[in-house]
Amino acid sequence: MGPRDFAAAAQARGLSLDVRELAASTRTARDAARAVGCHERQIVKSLMFLVDGIPCLVLARGDRRVDLALLAAAAGGKEAERADAERVYADTGYAIGGVPPFGHRAPLRTVMDACLESEPVLYAAAGGPNALFRTTAQELERAALPVVACVCAK
Repeated sequence: MGPRDFAAAAQARGLSLDVRELAASTRTARDAARAVGCHERQIVKSLMFLVDGIPCLVLARGDRRVDLALLAAAAGGKEAERADAERVYADTGYAIGGVPPFGHRAPLRTVMDACLESEPVLYAAAGGPNALFRTTAQELERAALPVVACVCAK
């Protein structure tokens, strides 16, 4: 799957997103921030974890790290661990560095870090290592239907 698949998934949710494919890499939060000229905190990282063995996508600020204990609690579980690249691809249809916040192979339990709500403009991956789109926390909440909770270390 790639940026066109993601754009189609967004359209199916009634969103008209401007998916941009750039010459520069947007694979990491730092790269993405440089590519669009914003702060790293405005980048939405889509990270995959397993909470009690069940896939869980976390939408986190680019300048923060997910706290595994906070994530497990927010997702209603006991233990959380990072998913490996093969699992990420199998469950989302996208490779690490291009995983969008929604529009995956199958619906995923999703948790969005509450800190994202403090940024008026956000940028998130759009299905490829150099593709992203401009968005807001409110738009992500409507599209991804996440649980919103503080899951990142300060």
